[in-house]
Amino acid sequence: MSILVDRKSKILVQGITGQTGRLFAERMAAGGTPVVGGVTPGKGGTTIAGLPVFDTMREAVAATGGDAVMSCIAPAYVVDGLYEIVDAGIALAVLYIENIPVHDAIRMCAYAKARGTRILGPNSAGAVSPGQANMADLNDANLRPGRIGIVSKSGTLTYEVIDEIHQHGLGESTVVCLGGDRVIGTSYVDVLRLFEADPDTDLVILVGEPGGGLEYPAAAYAATMRTPVVAYITGQGSPPDARMGHAGAVVGDDERSRPQNKMKAFASAGLDVADRVTSIGEIVARRLKQGRRQP
Repeated sequence: MSILVDRKSKILVQGITGQTGRLFAERMAAGGTPVVGGVTPGKGGTTIAGLPVFDTMREAVAATGGDAVMSCIAPAYVVDGLYEIVDAGIALAVLYIENIPVHDAIRMCAYAKARGTRILGPNSAGAVSPGQANMADLNDANLRPGRIGIVSKSGTLTYEVIDEIHQHGLGESTVVCLGGDRVIGTSYVDVLRLFEADPDTDLVILVGEPGGGLEYPAAAYAATMRTPVVAYITGQGSPPDARMGHAGAVVGDDERSRPQNKMKAFASAGLDVADRVTSIGEIVARRLKQGRRQP
């Protein structure tokens, strides 16, 4: 089993005829991911990688039963594109797009939440359940089916975590990248709830970073889970007021934004905390031997 995406998903690519959308569609189709078509206004009736292209999202859903969308359109069109996704009844939208203004992200997230569409992003690397469906820019060759869930804001750092658990003979049930912007549509707690309900996820690795405060409610919720959680917060040596890659990863004057305080929150909740990424694999292997937490 997995969360968010699996072999039963029916994935559409918004902006499939653009360079990024085409690359995603070709890779997903070649890798066995259940991608069923794409949408580009004015290009309906054509094909990309053997997949049908539709003019509107409603047409695509009606013809294919699509229930998830990888959105790769330009930032200027992303608000209207998201409204179209939501109005078509799509359950999951990955907004791969970056450079989205904060006020636009607020509007999109509120609109989607009110109408039952889950957003990963903006600026999300996506979600992947290895061996089932890859709706992310993570390469299938670097993934391995298994029973470890991973939730992170970063796609690149996730590769480091994946490599660590592979060295201990472990694999991933699902990898979820929330997105690195200041305003995002899905929280750590949202994903932890899904992993807690997944009988095939034995442990969750949560990767946090400087900036914002999403890790604090995650620590509180993780303390109540039977599924064990191992936390790692990157950027521990980051200087004040520096942006660490993501738009939302800024260490400011707010003490809650500092990586060290986030690590303390997880430790205070009784959870395993890795002080460096290269220790994650060892901690995970040790924690798995202890089994599930007592409720």
